[in-house]
Amino acid sequence: MILRFVQYQGQKSEVACCNPGQRWDVLVNVKVVVAILLMVGVPVCAQAQSVPRVSKTDAQRVVEIISSDNAKTQAYCDIQNLSEQMEQAYEERNLKLVGELLQKIDTMRKTLVPEYAALIDRLKLLDPENDKLGAEIMFELTALNRLCKR
Repeated sequence: MILRFVQYQGQKSEVACCNPGQRWDVLVNVKVVVAILLMVGVPVCAQAQSVPRVSKTDAQRVVEIISSDNAKTQAYCDIQNLSEQMEQAYEERNLKLVGELLQKIDTMRKTLVPEYAALIDRLKLLDPENDKLGAEIMFELTALNRLCKR
């Protein structure tokens, strides 16, 4: 630390001043921290904005599209059957079969209806047990499950 004596209107006073090099280090550290925060924060904000929020109307539209076409309804029911098989394989600790079934489900889900895949992807962000919107959307999808029971 450098001590400077300053004379002010005939009085001598001692003024403590920090080393100019230390001020530069602090300034550089602040710039680095701000740069890191911007690099991390901007992509996170952009990603959050790029995923549109799911709505009950989206679910109703998907149910309407799938239920209006017998082939799509059958594909949806096949996905449900594979999901049940995957659940059973998981309980039996057959992880190889779980992986295979999951891959089949993912492939079928993408080819079923693009809106269905998008709905399911956005639905993962909700908690159907604790979120009213999530519960409403799951209720809409039960109409498709009823078609599979026929």
